[in-house]
Amino acid sequence: MHTNVNTLFDALWQDYIKMTPSAAKVHALLSQGESIINDHIALRTFNIAKVNLDVLAAHFESLGYVACGDYNFAAKKLIAKHFEHPDSTQPKVFISELLVEEFSPELQQIVTGFIDAMDASVVTADNFLYSGRHWVLDSKTYAALLAESEYAAWVAAFGYRANHFTVSINHLPDYDNILEVNQALKQAGFVLNAVGGEVKGSPEVLLEQSSTMADKINMDFSDTKVEIPSCFYEFALRYNMPNGEVYTGFVAASADKIFESTNVN
Repeated sequence: MHTNVNTLFDALWQDYIKMTPSAAKVHALLSQGESIINDHIALRTFNIAKVNLDVLAAHFESLGYVACGDYNFAAKKLIAKHFEHPDSTQPKVFISELLVEEFSPELQQIVTGFIDAMDASVVTADNFLYSGRHWVLDSKTYAALLAESEYAAWVAAFGYRANHFTVSINHLPDYDNILEVNQALKQAGFVLNAVGGEVKGSPEVLLEQSSTMADKINMDFSDTKVEIPSCFYEFALRYNMPNGEVYTGFVAASADKIFESTNVN
């Protein structure tokens, strides 16, 4: 386990920009040379004991993170939790897990096979959260998973790493609202996730979010290379609650649409 929050997030970021070349460009565009505050990262996994949400969370909890919210995505057959650090300048962490038993016997068998192939020691290793794929995957199996669950196919292909980082719009020096950020991104040629509108959420729910569509990268499968969606960059603007404190939770209806940033079509 990492002993330092910053070291862990630096390692996650380095892995993420390898998978998401556009993120470095977005970062340069919005930061104008200033540092960018990362609102949160997201990780994906399966609800199988060896690698479930709690196993991933333990890496953050050992650094002082605490669970702060539970979320249910019935249509996608997922549940999630978010975690916060006592130091509010540290990124929040959003971890979701696929409810494997709610899928076909075929999908269950494939996923169980992947996890069985993993050495038990890897999940507690320092680098587990950015260690990638731990199993052999061919393109036909990826396609079979994709037909049932985009999420399952993504985890099968990419394994353990950040699914996205998130720019805190509240801390950007040159932008007053999410529409200005979206406009700057589009003018620079980035494609935004338009599922349910480019802006998810509203001031009323205390959180507005948008995201790029995931980069496409050439992924090595055991039988061939295929261009598939990798990771994306998200943008979040948080509003003050009635008590004057900034809302730090997530909005399930918005997150549900954000998940679709890695859709294949």
